[in-house]
Amino acid sequence: MPKLNNQLELNRCPHCSVDNPNLPLVWLTNTNSHSGGSQRFWRVYACASCGGLITAAAVKDGGDIIEYYPSGLVIDESISGTAGEYLKQATDTIYAPAGSVMLSASSVDAMLKEKGYLKGSLYARINSAVEDHLITEEMARWAHDIRLDANDQRHADTQAQLPTDSDARKCIDFAMALGQFLFVLPARVERGLAEAEG
Repeated sequence: MPKLNNQLELNRCPHCSVDNPNLPLVWLTNTNSHSGGSQRFWRVYACASCGGLITAAAVKDGGDIIEYYPSGLVIDESISGTAGEYLKQATDTIYAPAGSVMLSASSVDAMLKEKGYLKGSLYARINSAVEDHLITEEMARWAHDIRLDANDQRHADTQAQLPTDSDARKCIDFAMALGQFLFVLPARVERGLAEAEG
C-alpha cells in the first residue's frame, strides 16, 4: 500500500484509469471516533488528467494508507478467462471510450460463449439466452445497446458518433452486471451450499 504523502502513488487513477497518474495533495484533515480513539489522517488528492478526487486515510501521518476511495473497479475472480481479461482491459482503457466499448462488448460475447451460446452473431446469442431464460428481456435490451455501440465502432459506421466516457462506463456497468449474474452469484451460492453441508 502507498504512503500518505503529498503525492498519492497509484498504478491507475480509479476515475479515468490513466496509467501512473499524477495525484497531488489538495486537502488534508484528521478524525477521531466519538470516544476519541481510532484516529485517522485523511488526505484528498486530485488526478491531473481527469480532475477526479481520491480520498485516502492512514493511522499515522505519512504512514501506510489503510483505505482509499474510490478504490476502482475490482473484477471478481469468478469472471475468469477471456471474459474477465476483456473486462479488465475495458476498465483499464476507459480513457479511450471507443476501445473500451469494444472490449466490454467482447467481454459480453465471451461470457455468452462460455455459457454455450456459440452460434451466430452476438445479437443471435443474446436472443437465444433470453429464449432459454438465462437472461431477462431487460438485460437483452441493455446488451443490444452495447452490441450496437461496439458494432458502430468496429464497422466504422459513418453515421455513428464516437462513444463518450459515459458510454464506456455504461458498457462496463452492463458487462460487470452480466458477469455478476452469470458467474459471481452462482459461484457464491455454490460456496454457501458447500459451507452449509460441511
